Amino acid sequence: MANEKIIAQKEKEVNELAEKIKTAKIVLLTDYRGITVDGVTNLRADLRKAGSEYKVIKNNITRRALDKCDFKELDELLVGPTAVIMNNEDYLDTAKTIYEFSKSNEFYKIKGGIIDGKVMTAEEIITLAKLPSKETLIGMLAGALLGNISKLAVALDQVRTQKEVA
Repeated sequence: MANEKIIAQKEKEVNELAEKIKTAKIVLLTDYRGITVDGVTNLRADLRKAGSEYKVIKNNITRRALDKCDFKELDELLVGPTAVIMNNEDYLDTAKTIYEFSKSNEFYKIKGGIIDGKVMTAEEIITLAKLPSKETLIGMLAGALLGNISKLAVALDQVRTQKEVA
C-alpha cells in the first residue's frame, strides 16, 4: 500500500498542475518520442522565449489534473510519453513554436490541448499555428484599408477635376 506521505505529495502535484491548467491560455499535450536531448533543449529555449513552460509529467498526474478541471475529453490522449506545454499570456506564439518544431522533427507530435478553456484537437491547433501573426494580420488590414482610401482619394480628385473643367 502506498505511503500516506507519497499520496499527499502526488495530490499536491495534481492540485498545482490543475491550478496552472485553469489559469493557462494554452495547454498542449505532445508526444516527444524519438527526440534527442539537444532537440528538447532547443525547444525548451524557444518556448521560454515565448513565455511558455515545458514539462514532462506522469500521465496519471496529468489525467487527474485535467479531470479536476473538467477536461476529461483529453484523457484518451494520455498514452505513451507526454509533455505538457503551458503559457499564461499568448497562445499563438506557443502553438507556432511547437508546430514549427514538429515540422522539422518527424517523431514530435501534437496530441491536442486546451486554448482559452476550449478543448482543441491536434488539427485545430495546427490550423491555428499556420495563421499569420497578429502584427501581420494588422498590417494586411491596414494595407487593404489604405488601398481603398487611396482609390477614394483618386476618384474624388477626378470628380473635382471634371467639375473644374465644366
